[in-house]
Amino acid sequence: MNHGTRVYENIFEMLPNEENPTPLVRLNRLNRSADFPLYAKLEWMTPFGSVKDRAAWEMLLDLEERGEVGGARGIVEPTSGNTGISLAAMARARGYHMRAVVPNKIPLEKKLLLKIAGADLDVISDDLCPAPGLGDGSINLAKTHAKASSHKYAMPNQYENEKNVEAHFRTTGPEIWRQTEGRITHLFVSLGTCGTASGTSKFLRSKKPDVKVIAVQPTEGHDVPGLRNITQLGVSKLFDSSLIDDILEVDFRLAYTRALELCQTEGLMAGPSSGLILDGALEIMFRHFEVAKITAMCSCHHEGSGFLWRHANSLFETPFGGWIIVAHSVGQP
Repeated sequence: MNHGTRVYENIFEMLPNEENPTPLVRLNRLNRSADFPLYAKLEWMTPFGSVKDRAAWEMLLDLEERGEVGGARGIVEPTSGNTGISLAAMARARGYHMRAVVPNKIPLEKKLLLKIAGADLDVISDDLCPAPGLGDGSINLAKTHAKASSHKYAMPNQYENEKNVEAHFRTTGPEIWRQTEGRITHLFVSLGTCGTASGTSKFLRSKKPDVKVIAVQPTEGHDVPGLRNITQLGVSKLFDSSLIDDILEVDFRLAYTRALELCQTEGLMAGPSSGLILDGALEIMFRHFEVAKITAMCSCHHEGSGFLWRHANSLFETPFGGWIIVAHSVGQP
């Protein structure tokens, strides 16, 4: 492994840590305040494409070290996409299988990516998923598989596994601290499993107790997979309110608008969770500009076009239904 020449013996050596961090990129055109620099942490630049690589690796290593997986025994996990993709790809690369339990409402591209990564899918109906993104039904079904077929499956359980938090205490927090040279004043996060928020906040506050950590949540009734409104956090055992200074609610439709702005203004191919965090960050910036010195937006995901597609007609002046599409064969005029 050589981070300098970017030569690695296997894909797992590419996983981010303090010596090999994901980039922090300053937002310039969307943030016009020179006194309040805002940075996005590009978590899509991990081996499997999201911040969930961190927790997935930590949980899998723990299962392996305890002899819970390997050979005929794989894993089963409820997922709205990213964690499942990371777990499936890692598990297959390590030589064992994965079964992913997903709500039907997640975009088709996420289901396809899970299959490509090597997961077997259980797709459950929306009626079993009262919470957007990842419903209680999928969690309970995964637990049922793990209990009824314990010889076949171990369950990492991202919503209750402290290794999720430890992953960010060990990697994300130290990366941000080092990249900002300890000058960070505000950290903006979203809430899903709450591993990122809890682990990163815990580390940064151990270094600088007055760092402000703001969680940005979508309004109720949202359709942003993987994120939860504070009223939906009952399924997560990892949420620690003492590590959060403020919870800011943003209209979920703005998540898509801001994501488009990140793409078209900053060149960052981000998804709606990133857009949601950005809107919250900009609001807090203008509210507390006199005390903020440097901020980090954690984390910025590249979530593909599937999430934006459902809002396409409201995002663009010309509705998709009014477009004229001209197709031709390769090699012909």
